[in-house]
Amino acid sequence: MSRIALVDDDRNILTSVSMTLEAEGFEVDTYNDGQSALEAFSRKLPDMAVLDIKMPRMDGMDLLQRLRQKTSMPVIFLTSKDDEIDEVLGLRMGADDYVKKPFSQRLLVERIRALLRRQELISGDAVGEHEDVRTMVRGNLTMDPLRHAVMWKGQDVTLTVTEFLLLQALAQRPGFVKSRDQLMDVAYDEQVYVDDRTIDSHIKRLRKKMRAVDPEFSAIETLYGIGYRYNEE
Repeated sequence: MSRIALVDDDRNILTSVSMTLEAEGFEVDTYNDGQSALEAFSRKLPDMAVLDIKMPRMDGMDLLQRLRQKTSMPVIFLTSKDDEIDEVLGLRMGADDYVKKPFSQRLLVERIRALLRRQELISGDAVGEHEDVRTMVRGNLTMDPLRHAVMWKGQDVTLTVTEFLLLQALAQRPGFVKSRDQLMDVAYDEQVYVDDRTIDSHIKRLRKKMRAVDPEFSAIETLYGIGYRYNEE
C-alpha cells in the first residue's frame, strides 16, 4: 500500500482528497503547510507527495527545493488554474507532474497511479515484469534501473522518475530522434495528456543536472520542431 503525503492549506481539499485516496486504497498523511510536511518527511518519507504551491510558513516551491536536495521521491504539484509560470517553474525545479485547480479528484487519482507505475518501472519491484531492467552503458553514461542510479563519467546524478525515464528512452538508441509525442508516451500513461512545454521543461532540468557534474555535457541534442536525440560521447 502506497503512502501519499497531501500538503495544502485548504482544509476542504485535505479532507475530501484524503477520503478519496483512502477509498482507493492509499494511506494518506495530510499537512496544511510546507514546514510541517518537511519536519515529518525528515523522520520518514512517503512514497509520493502532492503539494499545493501557495501555502503559509513554507510554500510548495520551497518545500520541493528542499526535498530535491535529498530525494527523488515523486512529486505532483497542484497549480492555480491560469498560472502557467507556476507549472513551468515547478517542473524545472524537479516536480514530476502537475494538476490544475479546480481539479477532478478522479483525474488526480489517475495521475498518482500513473506516476507510481512509472516509478515501479525503474524499481527493483519490477524485476521479471518489465524489460530494460539491465544496466545500460552508453559512452560516459551508466544507468541502472534496478537501483534507479545514474552515473556520468563516474559521478552520481540524482534524477526524478520522469527524468530517468526520459534519459533512458533517449539513450537506448543513440543517434535516433525521439519526438515529443514519443517521449510523452514513455514518461506518461496513455490516459494522461501533457503538452510540449512539459517535456521541454523536464529535458531542461535533466540537462542542468548533467551539466552540474560535467559543464561540457552535450549528449542531448534538440532538433527544433522535431524532438530530441541522444548522441553517444
